[in-house]
Amino acid sequence: MASASDAVWALDLGNSALKALHLIDAGDAVEVVAFDTVTHAKNLAEVSGAEREEIIALSFRQFMEQNYVGKEDVVVSVPTQSSFARFVTLPPVEPKKVPEIIQFEAVQQIPFDIEEVVWDSQLMTEADAAEKRVGLFAIKNEVVNAELARFDREDLQVSTVQMASMALYNYLQFDRPDYVASDTKPTVILNIGAETTDLVVCSRTSVWQRSIAIGGNAFTKAIASAFKINFAKAEKLKRTAAASKYARQIFQAMRPVFTDLASEVQKSIGFYTSSNPNAQIGRIVAMGGATRLRGLLKYLQQSLQIPVERPDRFKRVRLDENVSAAKFHDSISDFAVVYGLGVQVLGMGKIESNLLPKAVARQMAWAVKFKYFVLAASILLAVSLMALGRAILDKRAYESGSGIRRQNANLISMAENAIDKYKDEQDKSSDFQQRIQAAFKLLEKRDVVPLVCQTVLGVLPNAQTNPEQKGLYEAFAAGDAETVKQTPRSQRKQLFVTDMSVFYSKDLANAAFDAPEVSAEASDSGGGGASMSLEMRAMGGARAYNTRSSSRSSSDEEKPDAGFVVSVSGYSPYSNLSELLDPLGVEDRRQDWGFVTRLQHLDAYSIVDGNSLFELYNKIDLNHFQLKTGPVVAEDRRSQGRDGMPSGIGERLLVESEDGRGRGDYVLIDPLTKEVISSAVDSDPGDRTIRNRRTEAPFEPRDQWFELKFKLKWLGDPVPEEAESNSSSKRRR
Repeated sequence: MASASDAVWALDLGNSALKALHLIDAGDAVEVVAFDTVTHAKNLAEVSGAEREEIIALSFRQFMEQNYVGKEDVVVSVPTQSSFARFVTLPPVEPKKVPEIIQFEAVQQIPFDIEEVVWDSQLMTEADAAEKRVGLFAIKNEVVNAELARFDREDLQVSTVQMASMALYNYLQFDRPDYVASDTKPTVILNIGAETTDLVVCSRTSVWQRSIAIGGNAFTKAIASAFKINFAKAEKLKRTAAASKYARQIFQAMRPVFTDLASEVQKSIGFYTSSNPNAQIGRIVAMGGATRLRGLLKYLQQSLQIPVERPDRFKRVRLDENVSAAKFHDSISDFAVVYGLGVQVLGMGKIESNLLPKAVARQMAWAVKFKYFVLAASILLAVSLMALGRAILDKRAYESGSGIRRQNANLISMAENAIDKYKDEQDKSSDFQQRIQAAFKLLEKRDVVPLVCQTVLGVLPNAQTNPEQKGLYEAFAAGDAETVKQTPRSQRKQLFVTDMSVFYSKDLANAAFDAPEVSAEASDSGGGGASMSLEMRAMGGARAYNTRSSSRSSSDEEKPDAGFVVSVSGYSPYSNLSELLDPLGVEDRRQDWGFVTRLQHLDAYSIVDGNSLFELYNKIDLNHFQLKTGPVVAEDRRSQGRDGMPSGIGERLLVESEDGRGRGDYVLIDPLTKEVISSAVDSDPGDRTIRNRRTEAPFEPRDQWFELKFKLKWLGDPVPEEAESNSSSKRRR
């Protein structure tokens, strides 16, 4: 049950004092805004009847004078010995029948007439768990009503009533969740109060409780009996026993109580473990004022052979700046119950049951809702009066606007006539719309040719396809010549594209590589290489089609394969050019694929929607795939391009002859690194004088050129019939 104000006052009325804790929600923790411990004028175990109630009333008044409660939620505890708790496993039933089964189990398990108790239930397992475990909690009506009457006398409106043992469980589950994470290794909380000791066994899905009729007062009575003094003096002697000169006699007097308490705890734990043979107690957490008795916890640990600890702080509690940390931590052992109560109301406890009588809960709910009912009725009355006044004003305005309505009717009639005329004009313009749509269809697929270029350039050697030379490609892209030259030229896996042409053909089988030239120009770089001149045949109105006659007729059932005829030329510094272009036997080794191999596997390098739009067409036929290579040579301008070497490779440089006489020779150099790339007679890289190439000395090969012609099938037959017919008619004209 979460608090609406995110703040709560938790109160625990004990025999020796009234403990109170003011908590607010602090995210994953709680914050203590205030705390108080009001010691009764007399121990309640010594008095009864009217005197007992008068002492309780005096303690409440003192608390109200020292603290402001306001309208915040108030949660109180009821003694464990006056309440009932039992955990049962429900039989497997449909989810909608679970409330009915819980009601049946409550009637069977609660040892009182169901009408004589206030009871509630709590599902301890997940809602969708195969085996559901439910906790049943109950307290007799007269007990809870007597407790609530004490708070009513002081105008403290209680919103939640919880058993002290369940509050202790909530404290442990919230503050030390690792202590209740298992069903086989539960933790025991001993809350040693003034009159009784609450023993609570806490596991992940259940709580087992027992109230032991031995508390701090039993030690006081033992001292009073041994020293023949009254209860008050014996209590004072007990609190100062450690510093008293009679310490030995005092502890001797209390020893039988030590023994009785340890024996009762041993019996309780033994009963629990016999009922739960798979469970083994992991530790005992001792709380309550009596835990301050010197030697008590050590005696319990030795007697029970179970680790006993007394927390000196709360792990998930923050203190407001106005709260004294020293005083609060000195009272930690007294606040376990109120801590657990507050955690529940702030919505952070596992046990959320509420033993507040239903009649009281309904009365509180109606008291809260009453002011909202009054406010809602007032608003409804005001709105009704405003609506009536508005209706009267609207009627008068309507009667005075008859002339305006006639004008509006005329305007509407004129608008309807205009709409009819507009529709007539729209019908007349349908022919123009068809012409416009036909014109726009010429622009369809205009991005396909750039996509062809992007696809082809994307499978050149680069950082993705050849990651071991990633630094080389990045240095080249940045124009860093020195870094590029750190890799020997013959080991640079680069393809420099100097020229690329693309044109469309609706029949690849009969398309020739020497189709008519250009419709557009562009520039790009390939494979980490130099810039290039790109000639493309566009997909628009200026389509260039194959001039070779087709062997198929338009009546053939099977459509011809449409696609693009591509020519790529350039050069490479790599010593083994075939390894970069089309290596043999590398189908199973993707890292060794060459340029052509990657063209055969375009799906692996797709750049559009995870699927390639193109496919290499019939590589094994020379009519559809051609590859030429050769050494890069340097001749004069008149002979450039001879022997099949493509033009545009490198930069031409005239080098003087060795004797300084004559014209000298031309060489080709790398535009970025200025290295000689053409075949040379002298291989000495430090010699800038190139020997005359008219000598008969053998050439030393350096870079190699390549010229690759191939076809890419355009998957999906995407060209509209209208576009094909238009293009055909243009060719006929």
